[in-house]
Amino acid sequence: MKQVIHDLKSLLDTSNVNLVSKYQSRIEEFRKTPNKLKISLSTFQPVKINREQIMKHFGSIIPLSIQTEEQGYTVPSLGTKSSPPDRPLLYAPQLITELNTANNYLCGVSCLSDEEIWTRGGNKNLKLYNLKGELVKSVQTKSGNSPEDIAVTRSGGLVYTDYSDSSINLVSGTQIQTLITLRGWKPRGLCSTSSGELLVIMDSDDKKSKVVRYSASTEKQSIQWDDQGKPLYRSDGIKYLSENRNLDICVADSDVHAVVVVSAAGKLRFRYTGPPSTPWGSFLPYGITTDSQANILTSDYNHHYIHIIDQDGHFLRYIHNCGLQFLWGLCVDSRDNLFVAEFITRKVKKIQYYL
Repeated sequence: MKQVIHDLKSLLDTSNVNLVSKYQSRIEEFRKTPNKLKISLSTFQPVKINREQIMKHFGSIIPLSIQTEEQGYTVPSLGTKSSPPDRPLLYAPQLITELNTANNYLCGVSCLSDEEIWTRGGNKNLKLYNLKGELVKSVQTKSGNSPEDIAVTRSGGLVYTDYSDSSINLVSGTQIQTLITLRGWKPRGLCSTSSGELLVIMDSDDKKSKVVRYSASTEKQSIQWDDQGKPLYRSDGIKYLSENRNLDICVADSDVHAVVVVSAAGKLRFRYTGPPSTPWGSFLPYGITTDSQANILTSDYNHHYIHIIDQDGHFLRYIHNCGLQFLWGLCVDSRDNLFVAEFITRKVKKIQYYL
């Protein structure tokens, strides 16, 4: 059985169709057990223990706190909050809803609620749709430029970046307030964090790139270099980002053909460039989001796939059914339903990928 398992793992990694087609299952063979086989199951005998015994033998958990001396930023305490139970991924993700939008070159989607989504395209209009495909609201950007990215805040406001005039703006009702105007930098992607802050990735006039954390309009943290003093991100190309449940900052950097993940303190954790044996440069990540299981989802524009990887950068699976094409923006709702913006078709597709 160990040899069979080893052979099956080899088949998963091979691109040789002949080997896969020749494989014959041996499940029926392993189902047969000796007639005289006797199995004795172990039993568990519970013993009562009190709180003092637990503290004596196992100690206590102290809430995690991380601080970077250079930037003076402290990661919010995780306390003793437990992780959510693992949910199995569907073998074949299901297309739940397909919405036709009026956005030319649909680029972005962000969940206002489980029933309404904000969208952005290649013009000045930000459009809110319900899941019936009905237009609920349309707002023009303050400058008349196309927004670079959008995100919904914890309080339900909509923030967007304006690459052309170097600003970050908040839509509240019908009013638009400019929160931040950058000097020498142009904002790309942004996201609202679990603590109510903003993370923004931006490019400089002199070809540099960094992630900046803002509390209101105050800069709290800047992430630009790895431990060797090399840049984490490139200044050219499309870049979007998302904060994971474990507070990691996940950036889809199309120019380096990678998802770059750093800790909340800004330390590089890993770069994901596709599953093993993926030719360098073929993976082109655009949209990115994370879910309640701390899995990372990114859209591969070149291959019309969505990659799902875990919080440590291990490839889990593709979503490549549901008629997906020209994938761009991604977001998930509170139930881990995935919303995908298709650039050319102008459709938003809602997909269930967990049981």
